[in-house]
Amino acid sequence: MVMDTKHKASIIDGKAAALAVRDRLRQEVSALRDGRGIDPALAVILVGENPASKVYVRNKGRACEEAGIRSMQFTLGADTPQAELLSLIDKLNNSPDVHGILVQLPVPAHIDEGTVLEAISPQKDVDGFHPCNMGRLVAGAPLLAPCTPYGIMRLIETIGYDLGGKDAVIVGRSNIVGKPMALMLLHKNATVTVCHSRTKDLADKVRAADVVVAAIGKERFIKGDWIKEGAVVMDVGINRTTSGGLAGDVDFEGAASRASWITPVPGGVGPMTIAMLLENTVKAARLSMKGNV
Repeated sequence: MVMDTKHKASIIDGKAAALAVRDRLRQEVSALRDGRGIDPALAVILVGENPASKVYVRNKGRACEEAGIRSMQFTLGADTPQAELLSLIDKLNNSPDVHGILVQLPVPAHIDEGTVLEAISPQKDVDGFHPCNMGRLVAGAPLLAPCTPYGIMRLIETIGYDLGGKDAVIVGRSNIVGKPMALMLLHKNATVTVCHSRTKDLADKVRAADVVVAAIGKERFIKGDWIKEGAVVMDVGINRTTSGGLAGDVDFEGAASRASWITPVPGGVGPMTIAMLLENTVKAARLSMKGNV
């Protein structure tokens, strides 16, 4: 972690944290391959030609390579019938050489996202979105946890921040970030408030928070003067600006003048999301040794 001298807040370096994870995973993968004869493998399915999705898939493949994880990509046309996609998932579920399965979201409108996510074996669900994995997270016994909130929790660990008794506010209630984030913070004894589009007096709720997680997809929506002095700010948003750059959901300059720690965009939460995907893949490979797959 590094101190940006232009701001009061210390910057949480997601790139450095993710690199440390990948370095550790590379050693684990080597041990699994040499000692157990298991070659951890991730299968990524892309349906359609969504430009952002293609970038994400490419980045995931590159990250797998860097960690020594075998990556397989299956690209299907935008008009692929749902039954064909489900058939591919079933084939991968039953393949002992595949340990993790990821369907890049969003899928085309004619495909039911929920049906697709439920079709993935919970033991190979490296995104952590299967209802069984979400249920285990509720119970405090996660098998494979959603990658973005998982990565945020790891980043909080890297700064040595004790969540016990702290007031945490999450802005955004998605199944991918907001809801699982709330559960993970609860399990670390934080008091959690989840805010959304119907929340009244949002600014006041954010101002009371020791920890703020912004995950709404609106450029610089969280204003700097909403941030409590000394708060920890985790910005999940990645928004394209009118000038072609990237900005988070938080007004970084304003928030950094008040927060104690803050994630940048880019280079904060994003790299750790991919790192946790790799970690889930290696964990799934270890699960396969126990006969769960």
